[in-house]
Amino acid sequence: MLPRHARCGVSVVAIQAALLASSSDVFAQSSPKELPAVTVDAPAAVKPKPRKPPVQTAGARRNLAKPAVERPASVAADQGAGGVRASLDQPAAVARYQLPQRSFSITAKQVDETINLKDPEDAVKYMPSLFVRKRNDGDNQAVLATRSWGLNSSARTLIYYDDLLISALIGNNNSGASPKWNLISPEAIGRVDFLNGPFAAAYPGNSIGGVLLITSKMPEKPFAVAKETVSVMPWNQYGTKDTYLTSQTSAAAGNRDGKLSWLVSANYLDSYQQPLTYTTNASFPAGTTGGFAALNKTGGVANVVGTGTLAHSQQTSGNLRLAYDITPLVQATYSLGIWNNHQTSDPQTYLRSTATDLPTFGSISSFASSKYTWDQLHMSNAVSLKSDTKGVFDFDLAASSYNYLQDTLINPFTVVPSPGLGYSLNGKVTRMDGTNWQNAEAKGIWRPFGIDGPHEISFGAHGDRYRLENPVYASTVWFNAPSAGNGQLYSTGVGETRTEALWVQDAWKITPIVKLTFGGRLESWQAVEGFNLNTTTTSAGVVTSAVPTWQPGLSSTNFSPKASLSFDPNKDWNVTANFGEAYRYPTVTELYQNISVGGVTYLANPLLSPEQDFTGELNLERRWADGRVRLTVFGERTNNALISQSTTVTDAKGAQTVQTAVSNVAAIRMQGVELSADKDNVVVNGLQVFGSVTYVDSRIISDPNWKGPTSVVGKRVPFVPDWRAKFGVTYRPNDSWAYTVAARYSGKQYSTLDNSDIIPHVYGAFDNFFVVDLKIHYNATKNFAFDFGIDNLFNAQYFLFHPFPGRTFVLAGKYTF
Repeated sequence: MLPRHARCGVSVVAIQAALLASSSDVFAQSSPKELPAVTVDAPAAVKPKPRKPPVQTAGARRNLAKPAVERPASVAADQGAGGVRASLDQPAAVARYQLPQRSFSITAKQVDETINLKDPEDAVKYMPSLFVRKRNDGDNQAVLATRSWGLNSSARTLIYYDDLLISALIGNNNSGASPKWNLISPEAIGRVDFLNGPFAAAYPGNSIGGVLLITSKMPEKPFAVAKETVSVMPWNQYGTKDTYLTSQTSAAAGNRDGKLSWLVSANYLDSYQQPLTYTTNASFPAGTTGGFAALNKTGGVANVVGTGTLAHSQQTSGNLRLAYDITPLVQATYSLGIWNNHQTSDPQTYLRSTATDLPTFGSISSFASSKYTWDQLHMSNAVSLKSDTKGVFDFDLAASSYNYLQDTLINPFTVVPSPGLGYSLNGKVTRMDGTNWQNAEAKGIWRPFGIDGPHEISFGAHGDRYRLENPVYASTVWFNAPSAGNGQLYSTGVGETRTEALWVQDAWKITPIVKLTFGGRLESWQAVEGFNLNTTTTSAGVVTSAVPTWQPGLSSTNFSPKASLSFDPNKDWNVTANFGEAYRYPTVTELYQNISVGGVTYLANPLLSPEQDFTGELNLERRWADGRVRLTVFGERTNNALISQSTTVTDAKGAQTVQTAVSNVAAIRMQGVELSADKDNVVVNGLQVFGSVTYVDSRIISDPNWKGPTSVVGKRVPFVPDWRAKFGVTYRPNDSWAYTVAARYSGKQYSTLDNSDIIPHVYGAFDNFFVVDLKIHYNATKNFAFDFGIDNLFNAQYFLFHPFPGRTFVLAGKYTF
């Protein structure tokens, strides 16, 4: 294992990156104009010195009738009362690569004024159709759900922070494979763009759900900002009544000095969290009182006898980004990210002994899995080299690496016999350190007729490697265990996936108002070195048998065509039709990880096949200078869909655990409609109205491998709600104040293939919910700003497997130097 760990620590790889390039006008095919400045909260920028153009051929000079556009300033005004918003401008990556996707964007200033921003993922809260499964402040398992893919689909979206892919494509779940949001300091965000669908050949099949681009705010002059945020959440559910407090300190600073610009950001979070899980049992233990009679989501008895995970998390993160202009038109960048988490959990029992009237675990062993200490130290590296000539040829070269330097969770094996309130001395050590991944990209843009010509051809090569190291050791003394326990393995999961790809795309301006974009992506994927060790044990943790298994290698080579047709009848209207085929390959944890965390067991399936997805959409859009309305009709069919489902398993003593397994479902179909709108100065000057509504009809078309008592054909696809809706208003009477009221709704969703989870508002269920948020933003002076907000104003209680936050009061103060 040590050689693998040494190999995992080497960063040899690569990232996705896009230069800040010229933005097109409201016409998809019109001549490029200078990209409007990205919004940040720093002081106004100093105008950079003009760049000396490179020596070019005569042909190139003819094709460059306009001079090369300067890199856009990183500091600009965004939106005041009656202002025009930079978020309506085309994202830089879309303009640079002529990406066909429709996009929705939000700038740092809008986020600052309208959203109770406690974590970077909060920034997407009101974007159309998007939902982040954020269970608490500082949640390190927050998955992004899109219009047609739900909360268990972390590998069906791509999330980038500048040059770094923060999507953890090590898995496809809402636990260890969740995006690494915690690497980002909220105060370092400059802009967020979401691109719908797998319609661009530049992105792999993991873009089925879409692509989220988070851009940092690189400065043009010295700036610094510091923000303190405190949130308070009273909680009263089952037998737990308490108030949970989170404190967060976030800071960023940067400067440009000649050819070098830099941005450093940091974040510290101290979070006490409401119960994330509950401990359930099929009966109340003899000789005890307390607990709450309850059912599980399918109607089985699941009495709530205490909390499960009840955590306190302390997280620290830092990020350094450097940019150096090698020439006026070629820039190199480097970024380093560090994230550390120390988390402890101490479950609470609701049971009391009838003999002593003292609290007791009632010999329910599953309490032990929620008693833990978890230490994590992760590091990311990313480098890139990019040109921005606006000439015949431009290029991007990028590489990134993500490494689990330390990731160790220790917990006791079981509890002491009834009526005790204690844990066994022996325990388990669950390790993920040594797990790592790398990505590499080489991209080019060829403009054979110049930047204003009829063809713009982009192309590239991609490579990635994802490595899983996941041993679970027995330990003699659980709270003082070395990283390898006592040397005896309970289980292990090891394996690797690799992907290589080539892609090409041509954006063809057939006429000034019609553009056809078509291309394809050729991918070769393989899974290798898969190994599992599984054991059986006594109730005390003594291993009675061990089964080692070398898993078979897998491989697949596939081609994915893409096409888009865009029509601009005039400057106010656009009609776009998109189609994309995509392959989403099984992740290394889906193939090889057997692990239990927080009372949930994840079971590997080493024989999974890639899923094949066909997505099409038709967009009709009306634009104004300060707003937009878009109607999208979409359809999607996925063959061999990789879907996980969870079941409650009860042992001989009545203790209950949740098991989650992934399988290929032969065919599913989703179709629906999305309507979104965003408009300033509605009725009165300074009043912004925004909202969206999405309906999805999802169905299982075929699943011949299903072994249940009833057919699943015609049932709804798990984790996809039928309705999603968001609506909000922001009133800005002047530049000092902004008042926002916003609401979010999600309809019913199922978590089982046969849609048998029909019992709502119980632990493990997936409920519909309606939540209202408030925020008041006040710029007290040029440098001081204050926020007061309430998330979940009416204290709605709902479950998305986990219990979600109740009414939360948020107070923040920010000083900009």
